[in-house]
Amino acid sequence: MFTGIVTDMGEIVSLTPTAQGQLHRLRIACNYDRSGIADGASIACNGVCLTVVASGINQGRTWFEVDAAAETLGMTTAKHWAVGTKLNLERALKIGDELGGHIVAGHADGVASIIKRDDLPDMARFELRTTRELARFIAAKGSVTLDGVSLTVNAVDDVMFSVLIIPHTLKVTTLGGWRARGEVNLEVDLMARYAARLAEMK
Repeated sequence: MFTGIVTDMGEIVSLTPTAQGQLHRLRIACNYDRSGIADGASIACNGVCLTVVASGINQGRTWFEVDAAAETLGMTTAKHWAVGTKLNLERALKIGDELGGHIVAGHADGVASIIKRDDLPDMARFELRTTRELARFIAAKGSVTLDGVSLTVNAVDDVMFSVLIIPHTLKVTTLGGWRARGEVNLEVDLMARYAARLAEMK
């Protein structure tokens, strides 16, 4: 489990696809302490929970490797990742950690398309579009996770929704580089999903 509070920005330094294109081995450079990364650990990469299969240090910087399988490549923006791609990183939540965002599973439900970016004084406003299936779980003032960042929904209009991003978030995450026509990983709020499921069963 995660909280949607990004703790580092990593960079893909190598990507090795299989011959069948069903699996990508990614090596990601980061600023985490190498001694704190164990094989089998979970790290959210742009909101996608991936399992560490190797780690080490190169030229003084920590790196770890993960495998992105066919389902991840098909459902998320991972299919567009390449060497040089910057990723929002978050280590898995530990008992006793501060819950600064909201409960995030790290299982992206799909992607949202960035329709518009408005740069406002000291912040930016993004309008995004998702599928009708996922839009029903998104509510104004509710929570949503975009590229691994816990955000509050500003407004909703059918399959469109908007978020406001403060300067700190623009600076320490990849969100500062978002532009119209881009795609981002979307995870809807778990509580909204469970509430909808309970309502369907009545």
